[in-house]
Amino acid sequence: MTTESPRWFKSSYSNNGGNCVEVAANLVASRGIVPVRDSKSVDGPVVDVPVAAFSAFVGGVRTGKFDAV
Repeated sequence: MTTESPRWFKSSYSNNGGNCVEVAANLVASRGIVPVRDSKSVDGPVVDVPVAAFSAFVGGVRTGKFDAV
């Protein structure tokens, strides 16, 4: 069991307007998850997204799959 804590960061594209999410990519290797949280609520809930699902999401963003949403 690992006791490694998430190291949170948000995108460099964030304009710090408060509507951001933060991710902790440092847990990919040890736990196979990417924790995600609302940057305005650092003590609020965290969604643990499986690596494959997060990778698919990022790939979709990069290819414009969600542009029409």
